[in-house]
Amino acid sequence: MDPRRRIPRTDVLLASAPVVEARTRLGERRVRAIVDGVLDDARSGALEPEEVVDVVADRLARQRSSQLRPVLNATGVVVHTNLGRAPLSTAAMAAVHDAAGYVDVELDLATGTRSKRGVAARQALLAACPAAESALVVNNGAAALVLATTALATGREVVVSRGELIEIGAGFRLPDLIASTGARLREVGTTNRTHPRDYADVIGPLTGCLLKIHPSNFRVEGFTSGVDLTQLRELAGGLPVVYDLGSGLLHPDPLLPDEPDATTALTEGADLVIASGDKLLGGPQAGILLGRADLIDRLSRHPLARAVRVDKLTLAALEATLTGPLAPVTAALHADADELRTRCERIAVEFGLDVVPHDGRVGGGGAPGVPLPGWAIRLPERLAPVLRAGDPAVLTRVHDGAGLLDLRCVPIGDDERVAAALRTALAEV
Repeated sequence: MDPRRRIPRTDVLLASAPVVEARTRLGERRVRAIVDGVLDDARSGALEPEEVVDVVADRLARQRSSQLRPVLNATGVVVHTNLGRAPLSTAAMAAVHDAAGYVDVELDLATGTRSKRGVAARQALLAACPAAESALVVNNGAAALVLATTALATGREVVVSRGELIEIGAGFRLPDLIASTGARLREVGTTNRTHPRDYADVIGPLTGCLLKIHPSNFRVEGFTSGVDLTQLRELAGGLPVVYDLGSGLLHPDPLLPDEPDATTALTEGADLVIASGDKLLGGPQAGILLGRADLIDRLSRHPLARAVRVDKLTLAALEATLTGPLAPVTAALHADADELRTRCERIAVEFGLDVVPHDGRVGGGGAPGVPLPGWAIRLPERLAPVLRAGDPAVLTRVHDGAGLLDLRCVPIGDDERVAAALRTALAEV
């Protein structure tokens, strides 16, 4: 008898429990394509007919709703840009889940009339940063800078120090971004030294605002000088002083003494502060504007504000990050070195591996050069690509001919998953 006669019928497979469950996750088209693919393998002889049911179930179980794969970040870099920067807290993830359906994002349920968008997130920001009179959330930091310079200086000049005209990741240059708004850049000072008189010499009727930009992921050291916010405030003569501090820190952090924060910036003279939601704040990707109520109102009424408007999922995640428990980014930054060593040793002893000192990093352009003392499991370098390709995917740091597995950014509840990934990887090499 032809063995293909033993292949389960398509309608039987489509009615099986794994297929029915998978439809709710993957949709009819993807499920049907997987089932058809398995049946084709069976008809060609690549699979035994008796294997079809199990192979269908296995392939469906391995499929994800998105092609984005979860990764265990074992690099020691807390705000890892290539891994999506900040991981959301459990509260923020729950908020995103709740906001995925219909929500009252622009509706007053008590009156049934339209309400303002993002009120709760704005209130959470102001409660977290009382130095700000008002707040506005847009879709990322670059959008916040574009909106600010467009609304305040289109057809006029943005005065900025040459030493602050930076290029960030993927060749993205802030001067190009600002120039695209229709504002004219007026550079003052030199790469390493800028003085108050440099600003004073150019401020005039054509000036739209004074802009200060945190250098983010590099340092200029040695024969240097700059102009602080207090001095800029005195020089501005009523013109807006805008500070793009980048990282999203709302208050000083003793661990990062040189990292600017929004509260200090506003107290020292900034009229408008720009920050990121998905860096040191530890929330979703967002551009946050904090400062004077009249300037925030001016920006929010500008036509460009609609183009950079943030969605309901981001608003929900941001509010939950600000009002909920400690964000994973904050926890990782302040992880106890002794506890990290204990966790590493607990895994390493099973495999006869060494635990070595390892400094983590903030990442994402925050606190460049600041070490985060900790520990890592030293692995043979050949294990790094195997761990990356595994399930779960584990990303380590490759340095000096070794793979370094740092648990700083790995939730403690995932330590056993890391150990299981190591067992699998060692068995494959």
